[in-house]
Amino acid sequence: MQSAAARPVVSVFAESGNSVAGTVKLPGVFTAPIRADVVRITHTNMNKNKRQAYSVSVKAGHQTSAESWGTGRAVARIPRVSGGGTHRAGQAAFGNMCRGGRMFAPTKTWRKWHVKTNQNQKRYATASAIAASALPSLVLARGHKIEKVNEVPLVVSNGIESLSKTKEAVALLKAVHAYGDVEKVINSKKLRAGVGKMRNRRHRQRRGPLVIYNQDSGIVKAFRNIPGVELASVDALNLLQLAPGGHVGRFVIWTQAAFEKLDALFGDSTKGSELKKNYQLPFPLISQPDLPRLINSDEIQAVVRVAGQAVAKRPFGQRKNPLRNRGVLVRLNPYAQTLRRRELLVEESRKEGKKARSAKVASKRNANKEYKAALLSQDTA
Repeated sequence: MQSAAARPVVSVFAESGNSVAGTVKLPGVFTAPIRADVVRITHTNMNKNKRQAYSVSVKAGHQTSAESWGTGRAVARIPRVSGGGTHRAGQAAFGNMCRGGRMFAPTKTWRKWHVKTNQNQKRYATASAIAASALPSLVLARGHKIEKVNEVPLVVSNGIESLSKTKEAVALLKAVHAYGDVEKVINSKKLRAGVGKMRNRRHRQRRGPLVIYNQDSGIVKAFRNIPGVELASVDALNLLQLAPGGHVGRFVIWTQAAFEKLDALFGDSTKGSELKKNYQLPFPLISQPDLPRLINSDEIQAVVRVAGQAVAKRPFGQRKNPLRNRGVLVRLNPYAQTLRRRELLVEESRKEGKKARSAKVASKRNANKEYKAALLSQDTA
């Protein structure tokens, strides 16, 4: 996937949302390669680290007295419940195929629940998720309502960090045209299907914007009660919030201070991070990873295309089968010409030998005819 941004600066909007308070340089992390596969794998591993251990009781399926009847009674040798007078008496027990029996390989609490992930891999995934949040196409593809947002990434002045009232936070979201994403969350609230309704997760709903701040001067208290809105400190960015479900493209609202701090956290393509020890931001090895675009470029096509050939007929240049076209075969494998010459020499020598053998047979046949004619002439005489 392509790198995120191409513009050098990003606008900083005032709290009113109508005016631009200034501009800020685009941090280098937004030019990091977007690796959806790394994000997905890292998200899966990190998501496993908050699981709660579960298992069935060690006594389950074995809380009965049962003993096999042995052979000779025309029944299976599975242990059977002792006693009489009830339906339970004589029923098979203990086995995983039996009613009321234990499960096969009962689950244990000492299963390996947590997964360790390389630190550099987690940082790579985080950088990719941040870079993807600056592409409007990916943010829209994830389902966020940003059609009316002035600019992505959306940077707001530092005054919002001192907000402390929810109504002020709602007014800010409406001013920057981000409240449509909150309304989407409110309308998406549904009752969960299944027994999860009885396990403290009765409802499910979509994700809204993620607000990233530098210093909490009341901003957490202001935004925390708005449905779908999440908050994160720029010093503790979490991939589980930046790419929920392992899908990149989260709608992020930055404060100016948090946005400017990204260069110190991740560095850029020329210098390393100031706050992470020995960390260098990943960068793509090739500037244009779109191979079809490279192949179809005018510079490459001018070299590989035959002069006067129509573009519609030969979109990728000359296509000749080297197994049928000997000129193309020799260009690909110069030794093929030597092999072909050897084949021709062998074929020529084989034909000459066949011709010599034919001449020898013919001369022998003529000699036989002459000998027979001579014998016949002697008999008649």
